[in-house]
Amino acid sequence: MNEKISLRLATVSDARQLLAIYAPYVLDTTVSFEYEVPSEEEFSKRISNILQKFPYYVALAEGEIVGYAYASPYRMRAAYNWVVETTIYIKQDFRGYGIGSKLYSALEETLKTQGVLTMLACIAYPNPPSSAFHETVGFQRVGHFSKSGYKLGRWIDIVWMEKQIGLHHENPSAVIPFLELDEA
Repeated sequence: MNEKISLRLATVSDARQLLAIYAPYVLDTTVSFEYEVPSEEEFSKRISNILQKFPYYVALAEGEIVGYAYASPYRMRAAYNWVVETTIYIKQDFRGYGIGSKLYSALEETLKTQGVLTMLACIAYPNPPSSAFHETVGFQRVGHFSKSGYKLGRWIDIVWMEKQIGLHHENPSAVIPFLELDEA
């Protein structure tokens, strides 16, 4: 399966297909803390906003989008510019085929090129598949917060995982916005 997977950048026109992947996570799980599936218009705006500064990749199997991953700002204060939060969703019947690893590998390489130094992942807990996946791709658990969200009739913990992808020097270079990478 992994050899047949290709990656490309997301576009706003992918919103409908990405929502089809995301909706079951919103409606049926505590993986996403959203209660309602966003509209296609809202999701298109999210894609567009993320691509201004960070990469947003989709994985395709025989032309069908089967997963996606992106980075977004961890916090808005300037001192956090070198840290991103990562997000990944895989179509439920395509999990376990290495798609996530391919997406995160592309994401990490682009983030390194931009000058990002740290990737973070916030995971609803317990979520053994997500925790194991993040450990496999080099993340380590750095925090556990109890009862951080309420969904589907219960309180949900979260864990934070991190991966250092660059050296933390004094006076780091500015992170290059994704849209400006070709110019740099």
